[in-house]
Amino acid sequence: MEVYEAIRRRVAVREFKPEPVPEPIVRKILLAARWAPSQRNRQPWRLVVVQDKDTLAKIGALASTGGFIAQAPLAIAVVMDTTRMVQFDAARAIENMILTAWAEGVGTCYVGGIDRDAVKELLGVPEEMELITVMPFGFPTDDALAGGKRRKPLEEIAFRERFGQPYV
Repeated sequence: MEVYEAIRRRVAVREFKPEPVPEPIVRKILLAARWAPSQRNRQPWRLVVVQDKDTLAKIGALASTGGFIAQAPLAIAVVMDTTRMVQFDAARAIENMILTAWAEGVGTCYVGGIDRDAVKELLGVPEEMELITVMPFGFPTDDALAGGKRRKPLEEIAFRERFGQPYV
């Protein structure tokens, strides 16, 4: 799938088919994060792959906005060294994973509401590192794809030369 098409068609997926994500796709998703740019090429990310159903259920229970993690066949915890621009560098790695997964027919959704300290303890993440999120991955159900993608018109979000001056 061409990159622009993946960006245009990707939706947040919160409902997954039970089938596992094949290992070559998991590896490709991880490699996509590895290739993300980072400040001064520090590559501060560490990725914890979770496929154990009991662990996924525990993480789902710890995610106030992501209980659906429990139904995903795969989750990847994004953990960062506590360096400057940690959120920015994490976002670049996460977006690479999202787009790579989508190009392979695998969906995901960013989970913000999560008990980070409890998940860190569950996954054995060192105290000095920051858990950014746990991303669930899986093949989307038909219902997950049914809503489509709604966006504001370009005229409402883009301006030329000065804020408020129409782009189009």
